[in-house]
Amino acid sequence: MCGKWAHWSGIEMSEFTEKIAAKFPDEILEGPEMESENAISVKSDKILAVLEYCRSDAGMKFEFLTDLTAVDFLEFDSPKRIAVIYILRNMENMQNLIVRAFLSDDEEIDTASEIWHSAEWLEREVWDLFGIKFKGHPNLKRILMPDDYEGHPLRKDYPLKGRGERDSFKIIQRDRERY
Repeated sequence: MCGKWAHWSGIEMSEFTEKIAAKFPDEILEGPEMESENAISVKSDKILAVLEYCRSDAGMKFEFLTDLTAVDFLEFDSPKRIAVIYILRNMENMQNLIVRAFLSDDEEIDTASEIWHSAEWLEREVWDLFGIKFKGHPNLKRILMPDDYEGHPLRKDYPLKGRGERDSFKIIQRDRERY
């Protein structure tokens, strides 16, 4: 066990999270509970070092980025309310690892696209829907929403009714006789 990180909220750490905690003892954070032994929260400014270690270390081998997403903890009791979540996969032993970093509203995080090229598209989606900027991203622009769209609709402070974007859509009637 790895001392002060051995039990978070009664969840014992896996061998992988223990290795990360041992390698980066000052970079590990406690965040909102996750019901998983294979989940760890790290300081956002050290995310690239942790992700590179997870991918390249012979004892880790999390070579596949399964997903990269975000969660807005609007009512979280910290200014760092947005979690960027990396779901990694070790294909040899079929294990998943969740690595999280928390950001404040205007904070940026380094791109993981140099580690996994697939992160380029996933980071564009997170930028588009949550407004999280990825430093060093080669092409950070909208991927789902129109280019002139204002705001980021998956943030919990986004207006529930939207901004009237549907008011200008043309209504298309189906010709019932043709079908």
